[in-house]
Amino acid sequence: MKLYLAMPLALLALLVAASGVAAVTRGWVLPMNRRHVRAPRVYGWGQLVLAFALCWQLVFGLLISDSGARPAGTLIGGAMLVAGALVMMMGQLAGGNRKGGGAP
Repeated sequence: MKLYLAMPLALLALLVAASGVAAVTRGWVLPMNRRHVRAPRVYGWGQLVLAFALCWQLVFGLLISDSGARPAGTLIGGAMLVAGALVMMMGQLAGGNRKGGGAP
């Protein structure tokens, strides 16, 4: 992985992790997602898993050069990305009785 790909990926992982921490600790979700998210803490945990998976992909893309470990690490990172997205979808579908608009 090239450095010009790694820097935006690291920034994206940091932003997703910050949003996930805000959702888990305070129940705060970005304004564009408030209407869709019914369980903000579950959604936040999904964001944290997704951010961890992005960091995992970053480590195995940049730092690990062993030919045997790189494909397995990338596959595990991809599975974590899918798991994070599924948990985020669960936060949108299940739980909570949030009404549209305002802050929690």
